[in-house]
Amino acid sequence: MSIQITPNWLTVIRIVCIPAGVWSLFHSPSALWQCIAWLIYFVLGLTDIADGHWARKSNRTTSLGAFLDPVADKALIGSAMISLSILDRFPWWITIVILAREIGITIFRLLVIRDGVIPASKGGKLKTVFQGFGVGFFILPLPHILFPLRDTFMAVAIALTIGSGIDYIVKWNKSR
Repeated sequence: MSIQITPNWLTVIRIVCIPAGVWSLFHSPSALWQCIAWLIYFVLGLTDIADGHWARKSNRTTSLGAFLDPVADKALIGSAMISLSILDRFPWWITIVILAREIGITIFRLLVIRDGVIPASKGGKLKTVFQGFGVGFFILPLPHILFPLRDTFMAVAIALTIGSGIDYIVKWNKSR
C-alpha cells in the first residue's frame, strides 16, 4: 500500500510542523536560534504557496483544501505572534487585532459554509504575505536601524488584515 501525497497533505504537514517553530522561538534568545526560528516559519510559509499552486495546477482543489489552507495560515501566523508577544518582542495589541479578525472570519466561514466556500481573494492573499513577512521581521534579530521598515511593513499588514476582512463579508453579502 502506498500513500499518495496531495496538496492537502502538505497543508496538514505545515500544521503539524508549527510546534517546531514555536519551540525554536523559545529555545534560546540567541541570534542563531532566532534565525533558525525564522527559517522554520519561512519554509512553512513557502509550503502555503506550494500547496495552493500544486492544487490548482494539478486540478486537485478541494473544499477541504479551500477551508484547511487558511486555517493552517492562521495557525502559523498566530503561533508566531503569540510566541513573540509572550517574549515581549511583538506588541500584544497587534496580536489581538489580527487574531480577532482571523478567528472572526474563520467562524464566519463556518457559519456560512452552506452557501459554499468563499475562496481567498487577492487582498486576502496579499494580507497573508504581508503578515508573514511582517512577523518574520520581528522573528529575525534585526538591527535597530531597520525597525522603522519592519514597523511600516507590519502597519500595511494590519491595514490589509482589516480591509480584507471587511471585503470578505461584503463579497459574501453580495453573493447571497
